Amino acid sequence: MTETARSFATLSLSAPMLQNLQRLEYIEMTPVQAASLPLALAGRDVIAQAKTGSGKTAAFALALLSRLDARRFDVQALVLCPTRELADQVTLEIRRLARAEENVKVLTLSGGVPLRGQLASLANGAHVVVGTPGRVLDHLGRGTLLLDALNTLVLDEADRMLDMGFLDDMVQVASRCPKDRQTLLFSATYPEGIARLAAQFMRDPQTVKVDAQHASTVIEQRWYQVTESERLPAVLRLLDHYRPASSIAFCNTRARCAALATLLQAQGISALALHGDLEQRDRDQVLVRFANRSCSVLVATDVAARGLDIAGLAAVISVDIPSDAEVHVHRIGRTGRAGEPGLALNLASLDEMGAVGRIELLQGAETQWSPLDTLKPSGKGPLAPPMATVHIQGGRKEKIRAGDVLGALTADLGYSRDQVGKIDINEFATYVAVERSVAAQAAARLNGGRIKGKAVKARLLDH
Repeated sequence: MTETARSFATLSLSAPMLQNLQRLEYIEMTPVQAASLPLALAGRDVIAQAKTGSGKTAAFALALLSRLDARRFDVQALVLCPTRELADQVTLEIRRLARAEENVKVLTLSGGVPLRGQLASLANGAHVVVGTPGRVLDHLGRGTLLLDALNTLVLDEADRMLDMGFLDDMVQVASRCPKDRQTLLFSATYPEGIARLAAQFMRDPQTVKVDAQHASTVIEQRWYQVTESERLPAVLRLLDHYRPASSIAFCNTRARCAALATLLQAQGISALALHGDLEQRDRDQVLVRFANRSCSVLVATDVAARGLDIAGLAAVISVDIPSDAEVHVHRIGRTGRAGEPGLALNLASLDEMGAVGRIELLQGAETQWSPLDTLKPSGKGPLAPPMATVHIQGGRKEKIRAGDVLGALTADLGYSRDQVGKIDINEFATYVAVERSVAAQAAARLNGGRIKGKAVKARLLDH
């Protein structure tokens, strides 16, 4: 496709929208946007197969915003997402893209958040709702969410919603939407359930499949054969040899996740586990700490990590090989983003060679194996992240803003701006990344100190 054909100016978008895209430095369309947007803007139902980080959110956001009448204060678009984190990410992106229009209200309805605030927000009206299936159904059942004016339904990460057992919920939500709506379905993989879903409530959908391969020059893959007893110790050897600043170690089971996280922590490596058994609050903390560079290794199952888009990920480690080759491609696509080099390290036993063969077929390349004994100890001690996270009790409810926290640490306590990292504020808690060497002292000084004139409680988050 030529560069001109990739330009957003070739689309039937309003002049203010095109100006906003320029301001946001959206210069040219990604492959999934170029393939799906002309169809979606023409009102067609679309099934798009594309991975996280491919620009799919902007693809459906631009389509639903183009059909929106901002003067009509009714819900006109609904986006279903598998998790609260993805719903929050999608909401932020739609809000950025909606700046071209005055007063477009985007509301998030997801579990793990008190109903009371959502009920009040719904009563005030919204144009776009982004939510998880269970919570959206809850509001539909209460009559607090009305979809009579809906013209666009989006199913984001549809395959993961199937994995999580949301099929019935998705069907129920779709059945409550007007029949003449447009439906856009985005999925990283295309299991049989997606085809059944599409046949059930999409109208003559156009299928778009973006090549899931990654340029071999961007992502370097290394393969190591292991026995079962060697597998977890081999992860330690990989980390010590390559010393990635940040990595996700993928395991096929929760039990393997827990065992690996325990082993890494016992060796002094800053590691956190992400799996389906975590409470929402604990999950939020894990994600914040990994994204703000307070944790070196995130140990995760594929289902738990879907929908996460972590910038600057140095390496992906496949501790087990997935039986589905597309899942492997999806895993390694998390590193080597935005033209940066990436590293994919894979451990496979003899029992997994069938799965390795399927990956070779999909990638069209033979696997290059390296002996485990080529992994040499660095002698540099355990991997340590540059930052640590300070948890402050109180968040948006207390009207705490990032500037208040930064001011308390710099103007009041005398730390430099360079010593303070990412600041994340949710409803009831604030997390601030602080340079590791001063983090314990900063937490102690903040605890009992004041932010916005109010006394606060603060503590350092550790394993």
